[in-house]
Amino acid sequence: MEKVSFELHGEFVELNQLLKLVGLCDSGGAGKQIVASGDVKVDGKQELRKTAKIRAGQQVTVGDIRISVEGA
Repeated sequence: MEKVSFELHGEFVELNQLLKLVGLCDSGGAGKQIVASGDVKVDGKQELRKTAKIRAGQQVTVGDIRISVEGA
């Protein structure tokens, strides 16, 4: 499993934007499609809300990629 760290600047980042910022897709719209496909998990649970607020300490998994969200 590939592990990616993301440093959060602010209170939260929207899930579709997080996917874009870590390079899993080219745009927020493409990020929304990935979320809608049902392949995204937040803290081990499937997440279908495209703009779910992701905060420091949470883990997002897409396929075999795990994104750890860390506070600044």
